[in-house]
Amino acid sequence: MNFLIINGPNLNLLGVREKSIYGEVSFETYFEELKMMYGKIQLEYYQSNIEGELINEIHRVGFDYDGIILNAGAYTHTSVALGDAIAAVNTPVIEVHISNVHKRESFRGKTMIGKDCIGTIAGFGLDSYRLAIEALLSCLD
Repeated sequence: MNFLIINGPNLNLLGVREKSIYGEVSFETYFEELKMMYGKIQLEYYQSNIEGELINEIHRVGFDYDGIILNAGAYTHTSVALGDAIAAVNTPVIEVHISNVHKRESFRGKTMIGKDCIGTIAGFGLDSYRLAIEALLSCLD
C-alpha cells in the first residue's frame, strides 16, 4: 500500500512555530515514527507552501496511490482549486488538522476541501496523522 501525506503552507515550521498550538516536534521527526509504526505501508511525505505545487502532487499520485492524507493548512479555508483537485482523482483523501479548528478563529471552521474528502480528523495534535492512516486502512479493508 502507498500512502502520501501532503502538508501545506507553514507546516514546514512545525516544532518551532506556535508551539502552544502545534507542539514542539518537527513533522520530519514524527514522520520517522509513523514509518516505524507502519513498516508494511509505503509512506511518503510532501510539503509545499505553494498551492499549485500541492495540486500538482495530488494529480501525480491521485490515480495510483491507495490514500492521501492532506493537511492543507490555511488553504483549507480558501482553496476551491484544491477541492477540485481532490474531486478529480480516484485516490481517497482524508483531511487532517493538528489543532481543533472549531475551537479557533471562526474562519478556520470552514473547509473548502472537506466535501471532496472521505473524512476529516482534527484536534489530536500530530496523532491526527496516525488516526488518518488507521482510517484509510479501515476503508481499504
